[in-house]
Amino acid sequence: MTDLEIAHSAKMLPVKTICENLGLGEDDYELYGKYKAKISLSVLDKLKQKPNGKLVLVTAITPTPAGEGKTTTTIGLADGLNKIGKKAVVALREPSLGPVFGIKGGAAGGGYAQVVPMEDINLHFTGDFHAIGAANNLLAAMIDNHIHQGNALNIDVKSITWKRCVDMNDRQLRFIVDGLGGKANGTPREDGFDITVASEIMAILCLSTGIGDLKKRLGNIIIGYNYSGEPVYCRDLKAQGAMTALLKDAIKPNLVQTLENTPAFVHGGPFANIAHGCNSVLATKLALKCGDYCITEAGFGADLGAEKFMDIKCRSASLKPDCVVMVATVRALKMHGGVSKCDLNKEDTEAIERGFPNLIKHVNNILHVFTLPVVVAINRFPGDTEKEISTLMRLCKEFEFKTVIADGYAKGGSGMTDLAKMVVNLCDMYSVMSHPYDMDRSIEDKIRGVAVHVYGAGDVNFLPRAKKQIAELERLGFSNLPVCIAKTQYSLSDNPELICAPIGFTITVKNVKVSSGAGFIVVLTGDIMTMPGLPKVPAAENIDVTDDGEILGLF
Repeated sequence: MTDLEIAHSAKMLPVKTICENLGLGEDDYELYGKYKAKISLSVLDKLKQKPNGKLVLVTAITPTPAGEGKTTTTIGLADGLNKIGKKAVVALREPSLGPVFGIKGGAAGGGYAQVVPMEDINLHFTGDFHAIGAANNLLAAMIDNHIHQGNALNIDVKSITWKRCVDMNDRQLRFIVDGLGGKANGTPREDGFDITVASEIMAILCLSTGIGDLKKRLGNIIIGYNYSGEPVYCRDLKAQGAMTALLKDAIKPNLVQTLENTPAFVHGGPFANIAHGCNSVLATKLALKCGDYCITEAGFGADLGAEKFMDIKCRSASLKPDCVVMVATVRALKMHGGVSKCDLNKEDTEAIERGFPNLIKHVNNILHVFTLPVVVAINRFPGDTEKEISTLMRLCKEFEFKTVIADGYAKGGSGMTDLAKMVVNLCDMYSVMSHPYDMDRSIEDKIRGVAVHVYGAGDVNFLPRAKKQIAELERLGFSNLPVCIAKTQYSLSDNPELICAPIGFTITVKNVKVSSGAGFIVVLTGDIMTMPGLPKVPAAENIDVTDDGEILGLF
């Protein structure tokens, strides 16, 4: 059965029942149909005296086209915890339409470890992303209108940093010229689009702690600079109130369920290679109050999502994971060992050994850079041979890594009980989280801290433009913010061709800018793009709808 067929066969409970199982009353949620609900922000106040559950972060080795299965593992682990008598709640990001119709497909898990209703979650869901795009583009419209109406703020049209956004992979919109057609149609200028999940509004929504904090953060957005070189803020345009109005429902966490009826908060969706890559602070905190265990994930490999989870989200929201689950697959390690995607079904234990250093690096980062307990979850794929699984288990044992086979895709929660028991044990261990840099360091030192200690770089090369931008940000007083490094997800370096665990490479920093509303400094390295493009054969080509409205081809 396909993922979609499995999802259609699920026996979902009405979301009202899921809410009741969490102890929520009718005034605590708003129904979005029979199986989706938004949770009132007042619930956190009602539960503030209740102790938090344990926080479990699921991350992974460096991604490959073979797939790793973080979301599947996250969902399966929560179901597995419930199987062994624990009360677990999932906290995930919402999928972006760009990857859904592009190369990745959906992001609601897979096999017998999914969140449902799968089609709704992957397509529009409760409209959060549309609200984020509308708020983003309202600000863009108000910027250009202000200039058209006389430009009282003396905004330098060549120094506008705010872009429009759309939640779709569309390389054609990366660089555009708009405002053409004469004075009545605006001021001609170079412009461009980001994908919605890379927008600062998305990051702000996910880091905000309530409506008041959301509005303050929106007001703090820098939209560009005036002719004197001083920043112009969203609040200078008086746009933050209207933007907050557009986002007043989007900020409320969404509640759905897994195939096994485990509660799942699915909210927010920043990319981890060009943003901080975690679900909303509000959803995480709700899950911590509603369950004994909150199982959440961070996007892409641990060098991206997990690093930003701990260095940005945890610092901002005063959170700390009680343990980390590192997802690895035989297939991905074979690719890091030099096997092409078309040859993955051939047994190759030597390739696993060649690719194993990638897993070593990620696990050691959790153990020694962030000083947290970690378990390796080997996400089993149908084509994995027993010899290959045994080889990977042997290598993990040689390095004394705690390791468990995860079989959530094929067996759901019942295939994850061993991992669940290990997680329970690890969460009971005492740990103090460390970081690769201190907040009082310079911007350059923070970047070097991540590049050297987390990525394994030998050096960082700051291009002249980046050095100038850093000096300006420090002059403006932003050196106290954490850094959000944007780089390729396919390598520990900024070169996607350097697979496995390269050492001694140089990270090249091309551009540095501040997301003052979100509260971090964005560092662009390599050839990273904030607007992806569609692949040669996009997933959209295989998606269709029957005459009776049934969606086909979504995965």
